Amino acid sequence: MKTEKNKKSKRRWLFAALRVGLAIALAVLIFQFRLSYFEGFFYDMRVRTRPAPATSGNIVLVTVDQKTQEELQRLPDANDFVKLFNWLAQTKPRRVLYTNNFNNIMGSYGQLQRLASAAKRANLLILKTNALPDKGVEDEFRLLPPLQDLDVKSGPTTADVYNFARDGVSRRVILTFEGKPLAQMQLADEINGKKSVKDYRGVFTFKRTQQAYINFRPTGTYPNYSFVDVEQGYISPKKFRGKIVIVGIDNKANENDYAMTPYSRDQLAMSTAELQANMIDTLILNDAPVQVPKWLNLMITCLIAIITVFIVLALRPVRGLYILVLTLTGFLFVAWLLFAAAGIWIDVSHPLLTVFICYYFFIPYRLIVENRRSWEYFQRNNLLVQVEELKSNFLRLMSHDLKTPLARIQGMTEIALRDSSHLTAQQQDAIKTISESSQELTQFVGSILNLGRIESKDIKLQLKSRDVNALLTETIQKLDYYAKQKSIRIVTEFEPLFSVKIDEDLMRQVFSNLIENAVKYSPEGSSVLVTTEETEGRLMVQVADQGMGIPNDELENLFTKFYRSRSVRDGAIKGNGLGLYLARYFVQLHHGQISVESEPTKGSTFTVELPMDL
Repeated sequence: MKTEKNKKSKRRWLFAALRVGLAIALAVLIFQFRLSYFEGFFYDMRVRTRPAPATSGNIVLVTVDQKTQEELQRLPDANDFVKLFNWLAQTKPRRVLYTNNFNNIMGSYGQLQRLASAAKRANLLILKTNALPDKGVEDEFRLLPPLQDLDVKSGPTTADVYNFARDGVSRRVILTFEGKPLAQMQLADEINGKKSVKDYRGVFTFKRTQQAYINFRPTGTYPNYSFVDVEQGYISPKKFRGKIVIVGIDNKANENDYAMTPYSRDQLAMSTAELQANMIDTLILNDAPVQVPKWLNLMITCLIAIITVFIVLALRPVRGLYILVLTLTGFLFVAWLLFAAAGIWIDVSHPLLTVFICYYFFIPYRLIVENRRSWEYFQRNNLLVQVEELKSNFLRLMSHDLKTPLARIQGMTEIALRDSSHLTAQQQDAIKTISESSQELTQFVGSILNLGRIESKDIKLQLKSRDVNALLTETIQKLDYYAKQKSIRIVTEFEPLFSVKIDEDLMRQVFSNLIENAVKYSPEGSSVLVTTEETEGRLMVQVADQGMGIPNDELENLFTKFYRSRSVRDGAIKGNGLGLYLARYFVQLHHGQISVESEPTKGSTFTVELPMDL
């Protein structure tokens, strides 16, 4: 016995280990696929749905917008920029940045010379947004004369076009190239005092650069003033003092001056100037999102795969799907919460794909197993149906064959008892015992026949108008002799009733069973009360005794097949446990109901309710 249990236990553990191993293998295989596009989508969803992060307050924008063009009737030229830079120089900003092509500013040679002087006074830094300071490209960082001495540094913007998500969205800032800090990091270092790229969070290496993800703010977060308003001195100088002033273009005319962001994939989602503001502010605050290590993402993916496999194979489909949805929802919520609260980025695309593949990979196996079980159940059910049919046929045949000899025995005992003068007292008692036993056996055979008719659904109501009070009186008269033997008095309280349509034979069996049980289980010298009344269109028949009662925990099983109370099961009172089962079935055929109220030692009351108009 123990050996068999040990074998089953080992088999269960082996199957569990195989499931875990297969789940991990699938997770590792899925993890080899790059899902950057999908992960970029889920990253953007988290950025859009979290609360917008605060800014450092160190950055102000000045943009050539549509208002500037309308008032100037053109784009600003060299003279306009001279006025702007001279005015900004008086406000004493920390640094002025220009994010577009400085060579595109129109003006004569003399005007450009004045522009160069004004730019130096304003401490202007021109950002080269489309090039890295690689060897052999130094000329790209020199402006045409007379602007050649202005400070031009690499401050590239990025877009996931050929790498990462490949959807054209800008998400990253480049901190260093070949170990040398670029403009954005240098500006951040001046404010936050950091000296090494290692001091910044979320930094990762990509080819010859070190990069981090931008902690984006929505478009319009940073203070943005129109070029023409600043040039004409309409803005308070306090707005620019000690700030990084980023000058750019935001006139909705050229898509090259804009970038797509996690907030929007519109071609004009965010100006290059505001994109630079987000890059620099992320470094100033040092709050770049941090990607968890790949090994941790792999472990999460494996765990999700194991949970999915066990849910698919071990739980019922509906319950399993419900738990799986809850698990995924909880995982996505935790991933969102970590990102929103701490800027921690967990990979969700691989776990989601793992759930999808594991679910549809193991569902066919589950269906095969379920179909095999269903087939086995079907075969067992067919066998049980055949056995039940054989049993019913056997009982039916046996009951029919028993009825004739039982009738003969009953008849012979009645003859012998009528002419008992030649019999001794002992012989008379023996014949009475034979008569009572044959009566009990006849009742049992009748019950078995009725049970067979019920199970074969062969019972059909033969309705006739009948006076229930008269039917009860007949039944009581037949049981009166049995009641007198125990000195039990049957009391009747019948309310005058109209005739109702019932199956007389079936209801006679019901009433006979209830009254006979009341007499059978009542003590000698007690009484049984039988009452009838009409209430709200229903006929109520009650049989109350003063017997031993029925425990509360047995009441719900009282009307089931072959059930007998524990208190009488092993006692002298005989019974087969079919009487009340048949009574309930016959009453329900009449669209009625039967119930019982009982307390131990205080007796029981059985109530039959029948419709007056069936």
